[in-house]
Amino acid sequence: MNDTKAAEAAVSGVEAEAAAVTVAATVSTYPVAPGVRLNVRSGPGTNYGIVRVLPAGTRVPIFCQTPGTTVTGPYGTSKIWDNIDNGEYVSDAYVYTGSDGYVASRCS
Repeated sequence: MNDTKAAEAAVSGVEAEAAAVTVAATVSTYPVAPGVRLNVRSGPGTNYGIVRVLPAGTRVPIFCQTPGTTVTGPYGTSKIWDNIDNGEYVSDAYVYTGSDGYVASRCS
């Protein structure tokens, strides 16, 4: 690789990293209910498989929200599911958002 291409690749990497930091900075995180180990599912409902379990004391990002199975938890009864990562959803009834409604855009 010549010096010009190496410099262009380095600049592209820095720009990509800056873009990722900007996106991360615009996504808020919210606490999971105290003492709760929360099931993360592959889709917005209790009929979807469990992908992993979050430990107590976790904060989660909410990238988007979508309706799904109605769940009753520490923060009420809700049919809203929070997308916390690619293909990972948790019931909003277990996440303290300070609202009974949507706090993020709808998932497409």
